This record gives sequence, C-alpha cells and structure tokens, in this order.
Amino acid sequence: MADLANIFKAYDVRGLVPDTLDNATARAIGAAFARVVDGSAVVVAYDMRPSSPGLTEAFAEGVTSQGVDVIDAGLGSTDMLYYASGELDLPGAMFTASHNPAQYNGIKMCLAGAAPLSSDTGLEEIRRLAEQGVPAHDGPAGTVTRRDLLQGYAEYLRGLVDLSGIRPLKVAVDAGNGMGGHTVPTVLGQGLPLEIVPLYFELDGTFPNHPANPLDPDNIVDLQAEVREAGADIGLAFDGDADRCFVVDERGEPVPPSAVTALVAVQELAREPGATVIHNLITSQAVPEIVAENGGNPVRTRVGHSFIKASMAETGAIFGGEHSAHYYFRDFWRADTGMLAAMHVLRVLGTDTRPLSEITREYTRYAASGEVNSEVVDAAGRMVAVREAFEGRDGVTVDELDGLSVSLPDGSWFNLRASNTEPLLRLNVEASDDAGVAELRDGVLAIVRA
Repeated sequence: MADLANIFKAYDVRGLVPDTLDNATARAIGAAFARVVDGSAVVVAYDMRPSSPGLTEAFAEGVTSQGVDVIDAGLGSTDMLYYASGELDLPGAMFTASHNPAQYNGIKMCLAGAAPLSSDTGLEEIRRLAEQGVPAHDGPAGTVTRRDLLQGYAEYLRGLVDLSGIRPLKVAVDAGNGMGGHTVPTVLGQGLPLEIVPLYFELDGTFPNHPANPLDPDNIVDLQAEVREAGADIGLAFDGDADRCFVVDERGEPVPPSAVTALVAVQELAREPGATVIHNLITSQAVPEIVAENGGNPVRTRVGHSFIKASMAETGAIFGGEHSAHYYFRDFWRADTGMLAAMHVLRVLGTDTRPLSEITREYTRYAASGEVNSEVVDAAGRMVAVREAFEGRDGVTVDELDGLSVSLPDGSWFNLRASNTEPLLRLNVEASDDAGVAELRDGVLAIVRA
C-alpha cells in the first residue's frame, strides 16, 4: 500500500496511479471511510479516467467489508456526487483528479448532505485508520447497488433555474473530454431552447485535445475560436470533473469568474433580498461592492471550499463564489456546482436582448493580474520581506486572514499566498487599470524574486 501521508491533502486524496494511489490503497481508505462516517450506506461516483472504475470498485470493497452498503452512481461529475449525497442524505466519495493530468487520480469525500470533509472534520482520522489497518467487521458484508442518478441531478438543477422561457441561444461547450460531455446533454439538451455546439464531448481520461483546466488561458483557445466561428451567444468550458465552469462571451473573450460571481449574486439577491453572499479574499472588490449595492451582506473568507462552506453554514448565506470559478449554492446543500452557475448566466442572457459582453461589463470594474506564481526557496522569509516593504505606509492596511493581503489608499490591492503543495508563492493583484496592475505586480515580484 502507498504512503498515505503523501496523497492525503487538505481537502481530498490525490496521487499518481499506481505509484502512490492503487487499488489496495483505495480499499483501505474505503474501509476507514466507512468506520469514520458511521452510516448505513455510502454513495460513490467516478470520472472518465482509465483508473477510476477499478479504484471505485476497490473503495467499495473496503466499505462493504465494514458492513456498510454502497450505492454506485457510476459515471458522474463531482457536483452530481454532491447532489446524490444531499438528496440521499448519505456520505459520498467521488473518484477524480479534476484538472490534473491523466496519470493522476484522487478521491473527493463528503459527509451526508454533501457536508465538507477536511483534515479538521475527519479526513486525518481516515488517513490514520487506513494506515493502521481497519479492524475486521464482525457481521455480514454490505451490498453494492447500481443506481442511475444523472436524470435526478438534471431535474433538480432545472428546478432551481427555469430556462424553458428564455430566447433561443447558441451555446458552445468545451467539455475537455471530461465529465461535462456526460452531464451537459442531459441538463441542457432536453427540451430547452438551447442549441449546443459540442467540443470534445467524447469521454477520454487521457485528455487527447488539451488539459481539462480552463483556468489556464491556453486551454480555452479552441472554445474561443469555436464561439467566433459558430456565431455562438456564449461559450462554456468545464474542467475534468465538471464542477467548475468558465464563461466566454460572444466575442470569444473570457468573462472573469468574479463577474460571474457578481452576476449570480444579483440574481439570488433578487430572489431573497438582504441575503448574505460569501466571497473569498482573492475575488474582485467589485463583488462585495455589487452585493452591497443590491442590498446584500457580503462576507469575506479564506480561499478553499471547506472555508466557504463553513462560512455559508454559519451565516446562512444564499450563495458563495471564488476567483477559481467555484460557485456554491445554499439550495444545493452549500456545495459547489459550475453547472448551476452556468444556468444562471444562461437565464440572464436568455431574458435580455443585449449580448453577453454588454451584460457582464457592468460586473467588471477593475483590472486584475490573474495568479502569478514564483518559485522560491524561503517562502516565509519572502512574505515577511513583502510585508515589511508595505506596512506602515500612509493609508495601507495589511491582514493575514489567508496569506498576506495588502490594500493601498488608491483602491488597489494584492494577496500573496504560499502554495500548500509546492515551493511557490502565488500573487494576485487588482487595480483600477492595467497600468496600475503592472506597476503593483512588478513591485511585489521584485521583492519576492530578489
């Protein structure tokens, strides 16, 4: 069995198959998961990677060895697994490595009701138990039941956002050979006034066309070209497990995830005036501004789904968004679903005569750098040097909610965070215009890379 310390991350399991994640490891994790979550059944699903079915079967063997039943939902997206966990009120496990290359795989686990599972809520206990060896169960083994949940997932989403009355739209979709090719036809392709222009819908976990990571601009080039060539009204790009969705307007230009967050927030606030909306600290300042202008209560939180979901639970927030295109909905068990965010955008576009570029312009107020990574030897020392360079200046505020966030008196700001897994510092900068972004970015990088 592989060294579990290397594959258990802050929120999930991720490793190379079979070097650090193999069937024996999945079986041990399944047995430990069954013990820790302490339920009568577990629901599982998996993505299109060649290793996913075998790992899922081994995990199920571990679960059933502890007398716990398994509901096997088969192929699905991560948010379909969250739907299954929420609708069935069962703990769940999704086998996917999201946007990572083909040789990787992993396990995203959750508690019943799609509640997050992290190092603080049981993940570390699962690791320890799997390493030590799970005691044999004194009783009959559980059973595995196959259950198709895709249609139920689609109907649930379509019950949250009604697209039946919108104007006809041509929608280019790049599934990246990932699970969007499985879910999009069922959610968006049945009886709706949408003409889907499919790109890379063939399920292929070797990713023959491009990596399934739309956060990298190189990976949406094909979608941008398809939008322009087909004359599409909008383009959607999903990552490998289809829990994130990136939006391209009718010109083929990317719509910043912060603009999508603000747009969806306005829709949710119209439905529930005065509600709380969560945004992480790297999201554009436009988001809390627009939320407040629309009568909502913006709440800033750390980066990461466990922090977003915990904050949503504490505040009763209706919606939450991250700069990485993760979108969280109270009515979806506070879980993240790119599909539901995409449906909100489609509804807004389909009930407006303006093109998407004009609609989203009102939600995009500032220029941003995107994430700029720097490989460093002494991340902590570089962070201290940056802080010392800025704190104490007139009108500058500094906080360390998550990494180092510095706000300047002209309204510009930056956040510098250390990677959890690599010797990197990640920099995000926002300012009123591109020149301001460049000046602040270069000033910080000069210190980081000194």
